[in-house]
Amino acid sequence: MNIEQLTITALRALAIDATNAAKSGHPGMPIGSAPAVYTLFSKHLISDPKNPEWINRDRFVLSAGHASMLLYGILHLAGYDLPIEQLKLFRQLGSKTPGHPEVHLTPGVDATTGPLGQGIGQAVGFALAERTLRAMYAQEGLIDHYTYVLTGDGCLQEGISQEAISFAGHQQLNKLILIYDANQVTLDGPLAMSFSEDVKKRFIASGWQVIVVEDGNDLVSLDKAIRKAKRSQTKPTMIMMKTIIGQGSKNQGTYKVHGNPLGQEDGNVAKQSYGWSHPDFFVPQEVYDHLRDTFANRGKNKRNKWMRQWQSILETKPNIARNFTQGDTLQFTQHLPSPLMNFPVGYKDATRNSSLQVLNALSPHLPMLVGGSADVAKSVMTTLANATDMTAQNPLGKNINFGIREFAMASIQNGMMLHRGLRVYTGTFLAFADYMKPAIRLAALSHIPSIFVFSHDSVALGEDGPTHQPIDQLAMLRAIPNLNVIRPADANETLAAWLQAIGEKSRPTAIILTRQGVPLLTGSSVDKTKLGAYEISPSNLSTAWTIVATGSEVSLAIETQKRLLNEKIQVRVVSMPSMNQFLSLSLVEQKNLLPNPEKTITVEALSTFGWHRIGHHNLGIDTYGQSAPGPVVMSYYGMNPELLSQKIASIILNKN
Repeated sequence: MNIEQLTITALRALAIDATNAAKSGHPGMPIGSAPAVYTLFSKHLISDPKNPEWINRDRFVLSAGHASMLLYGILHLAGYDLPIEQLKLFRQLGSKTPGHPEVHLTPGVDATTGPLGQGIGQAVGFALAERTLRAMYAQEGLIDHYTYVLTGDGCLQEGISQEAISFAGHQQLNKLILIYDANQVTLDGPLAMSFSEDVKKRFIASGWQVIVVEDGNDLVSLDKAIRKAKRSQTKPTMIMMKTIIGQGSKNQGTYKVHGNPLGQEDGNVAKQSYGWSHPDFFVPQEVYDHLRDTFANRGKNKRNKWMRQWQSILETKPNIARNFTQGDTLQFTQHLPSPLMNFPVGYKDATRNSSLQVLNALSPHLPMLVGGSADVAKSVMTTLANATDMTAQNPLGKNINFGIREFAMASIQNGMMLHRGLRVYTGTFLAFADYMKPAIRLAALSHIPSIFVFSHDSVALGEDGPTHQPIDQLAMLRAIPNLNVIRPADANETLAAWLQAIGEKSRPTAIILTRQGVPLLTGSSVDKTKLGAYEISPSNLSTAWTIVATGSEVSLAIETQKRLLNEKIQVRVVSMPSMNQFLSLSLVEQKNLLPNPEKTITVEALSTFGWHRIGHHNLGIDTYGQSAPGPVVMSYYGMNPELLSQKIASIILNKN
């Protein structure tokens, strides 16, 4: 057995052994795709296993994340800090080899994958970031690499895959190479049960180059296909390779090897078909030596050359080096002026418009700031002034037209942020956060500091009606762990939301904005906003009653406070732009601000779900909206000063 076949067989054997040891997992695709991954790592992929975070490495995304043992196996063999003991702990508590790959946990894993299709979206983000940064630092040559993604039939059935494929073709991301393991099997049975489209024509129609490898074991053809893909000048490439899932197993080519370990007996049958007779988890030393001499040394040499180049830039171009370092280390707030901007007394505008002012104030200080929307830039206000659109012909454009592809937009943004080097934001209407939720969740799980901007934040948007009026979306976002949700009350809180979001390194942010105008509030504070909640309008006399509100309902609460005062009813008003940040404060700090939940009334023109954690009296909208002018709809639901003051007075008088 030559060294190439020996290495491929070692990869296959490790997948069999690890899934058997865990008594769970997916051995079929790791066995079928092992030759392609071996060819990629041994002959093409540039990365340094001793410095796995080097920014100019090639990226490899395993979109079919269930095939994780293939990735763990090649990372172990290639010299990453992933010892054989970790492979033996596959899918076990506390290991670095979870059931699906997780970025920041396992050295060499470039993206968290498993929810099918999202790996493709993130890979498109990597490729888009690479092209942007390559153009941005063209004279210095700091960024120039490929993005590879391995996918299966399942990923291509998920809708996000076509959104991302279409966008990549439109943007002509020629350094994106997708390898498609066409084994024609899914978890429930043959692919033909649920899928019959011509995938090759689908990619061609989307502006991709397509290369077919008839035999996924043919190393020469695989190598030629990757080489041809790397030469493409105007198109991303899909390499369709035909494989046999679980090759060598008694059940090869069937769903029985997709999501079930082979077991000891069938595992031995498969190994014998490869000519492998070693004990479980055994790897011949020559396999390690081979990948060290090919993959690891190639990456080490490329990185050493890059570091010499970087040292020269540090010495001769300090401003370029500073900007690049900011993007690479996610240190985006270091050089911002303080204050960034001031809003004049008497200012009144929608927070979406205030947000746009903040974005354009940030832009001159952050040359790496880019972003866009799902075809609603003029409504969500995400367009940077004095900037051009990012296109295939203009990679330096800062305004990204993602098209009506909300899910892919969020996933692409995640990939761009994982790449590092840029500060990216995306925007759409709050009601359409539903389309993006899986990618928002993955950002939070992966500790990616993406910024999701949502406008049209309540029934106050008016005539578009209940299909566009969010009710449950804000509660949904607040339920996602590690997502900071900020709904600012005015321009000051909007500025604070952006400054906080820009400064995040390990969690995403959702900024929730109004369509309707809101006044600059006398008591609003940029500094206090980061606490999550603060007293914005105290009462004239001591009182135990507090109104807690968010967003546009804060000014409504203050108007209501004035009406109640005319009725000799004292209340104080607390603005709570971020419930999750407030709840992260110590109990002492929470009690200092809100000492009595029984005398706390919350007001928000959305679902009351979740507000029980703040107060015992929750006023909101727990039904779908109405199509009418915004003020009419708000009044219909009791969200005006007159009706709200009557309701709150009733609560207070009945409880006193």
